Amino acid sequence: MTLLPHEEEEKLGKHLTPGSRHYRAFVSPPDKYDLVSALQFCLLTTLGLREEHTLLDIGCGSLRGGRLFIPYLLSGRYFGVEPEQWLIDDGIKNELGTDIIDIKQPIFYNDRSFSFSVFNQTFDFILAQSIFSHAAQPQIEQCLAEAKKVMKATAIFVANFVEGKFNHSGNDWIYPGSTAYTLDHMTHLVTAQGLSCKPIYWPHPVGLRWILIVHPEYVEHIPPLHKTFPAMRAELDTYKQRLAHIENHPYVKAGLVINKLLRRIKSLKR
Repeated sequence: MTLLPHEEEEKLGKHLTPGSRHYRAFVSPPDKYDLVSALQFCLLTTLGLREEHTLLDIGCGSLRGGRLFIPYLLSGRYFGVEPEQWLIDDGIKNELGTDIIDIKQPIFYNDRSFSFSVFNQTFDFILAQSIFSHAAQPQIEQCLAEAKKVMKATAIFVANFVEGKFNHSGNDWIYPGSTAYTLDHMTHLVTAQGLSCKPIYWPHPVGLRWILIVHPEYVEHIPPLHKTFPAMRAELDTYKQRLAHIENHPYVKAGLVINKLLRRIKSLKR
């Protein structure tokens, strides 16, 4: 049943303020839920995320990003950490459905202390969307230390934060408010853990600053984002050439002609 516009807005929580107890509003401005979801997915796939990779989604919430990552990745490749189980449950109920969960077998863990080793798994990609924007410095340090333990040699840890002129000095998680840090200070927190920090420019609807965190020996292997698009275009051209070659095969040509005739016959019967 199609909902009326006002009914749909109410169901999606678009009238609510961030932090309200609604699966979309609790994790972000509800009117930007879809956009933040898409930006995460586009960024990680642009950086090289493929279906066979393993992904750790820190603070996966109501699967704002998970609703795209889970169907994309192969079974058992998506791992989510989230202290609020009700968010995961509502995300599955309203955004994915149980069938895709049965097929893709994502793995979740309820935790507030950034304990990533519980999965007994190393990761190709790690995502912390809007985690450092609410975290105190000790929490960021703990997250980085635990992430390092589970990062593959070629892993890319994608994170964002509120860039400010001063550094937050408290020790508590702030939500729905936010914390802010200078880029220099965030870089220092990363390098203090023996990792490298690379700032990148990628859009975000509320202006969060994106950084890539990698092992020092891998930092030179990350191409600038503007250079990844020609590579993706070249790969797409290769697949187009393969498809054209297949379509030119005599048997495939005959099949396409027959299929076209069958559709025309069906349309005439109507």
